[in-house]
Amino acid sequence: MEGAIVTTYRCNAECYMCNTWQYPSSTDEEIDINTLEKLPNNIAFYNVTGGEPFLREDIEEIISVLNNKSKRIVISTNGYFTDRIIRLSKRYPNIGIRVSLEGLPAANDELRGIPDGFDHGLRTILELRHMGVKDIGFGITVSDRNAKDMFELLILAHAMDLEFASSVTHNSFYFHKHDNEFQDPEAIAEEFRKVIRKLFNTYRLKNWFRAYYNHYLINKVMGGPRPLPCECGTDVFFLDPFGKIRPCNGRDVIMGDLKEQSFEEIWNGDQAQRVRELVASCDRHCWMTGSAAPAMKKSVFRVARWILTNRGRYLHGERVPMFDREPSDPEPNPSL
Repeated sequence: MEGAIVTTYRCNAECYMCNTWQYPSSTDEEIDINTLEKLPNNIAFYNVTGGEPFLREDIEEIISVLNNKSKRIVISTNGYFTDRIIRLSKRYPNIGIRVSLEGLPAANDELRGIPDGFDHGLRTILELRHMGVKDIGFGITVSDRNAKDMFELLILAHAMDLEFASSVTHNSFYFHKHDNEFQDPEAIAEEFRKVIRKLFNTYRLKNWFRAYYNHYLINKVMGGPRPLPCECGTDVFFLDPFGKIRPCNGRDVIMGDLKEQSFEEIWNGDQAQRVRELVASCDRHCWMTGSAAPAMKKSVFRVARWILTNRGRYLHGERVPMFDREPSDPEPNPSL
């Protein structure tokens, strides 16, 4: 099982694709250490996120609790608070850090609404590299406005021997956004094809699996169906800043309240089962790392077959199809 821990809805950024910063949580209502202690042990992976998690003054205590409960933790941050990130990483050098960058300096600072945000993020990464932290990298949320910078960020990440994570803009109650859409899906798709060819042109197996993931980000941009079943609420859970356990950040449904119940009561309860039934019939076709990665692990042989079939095609510049569509199937819808 994997989990996303949303520590706060407070944020120092004003991102174009996310309005969470306009609806901040207050410090007195955010989950506390006692609530986090109720999370299960032996979780495979926790993603700690926000808002901006380094706005939590008790972030080191939060990580202390989660570190005893999980094999791996990655914190998603805009990288602005370099000193806080470095202090935490000195205490927990095995924690992963992903700095969200929406492009090269001009694009990032405009789209994230943080003056000198790229500079702060890059300085954070360089400091972490100097310290010898291993699990660090960039993350980009792709839209029409920054797709052209994605390949350059990938090249920078590879040159610095960093991880590179990608996603695409989407709508969610979590983001308070319902008007994100793609204006030129084919142009975005072509930028993703460059990234996929670059990933396949390495001899790192993990990059080949990332190529599969990015291929189906093209599919998401084009409005196609999700390639693997979504099992949010079964393999993955989402803890919001108010202590509510949810299946994901896409649908505004609640499985239970961790402030009032034990995790086991929530996870094995009737409400959780009803939520899982909603997930099974969900038509959003989300394709994000949090739900895609567990699904890919469960279907590893299917993903491997796709890689063996299509790596050569990508490297030779061939167009790799998404899904075969019957004439009666609806046309892809580039809205999110």
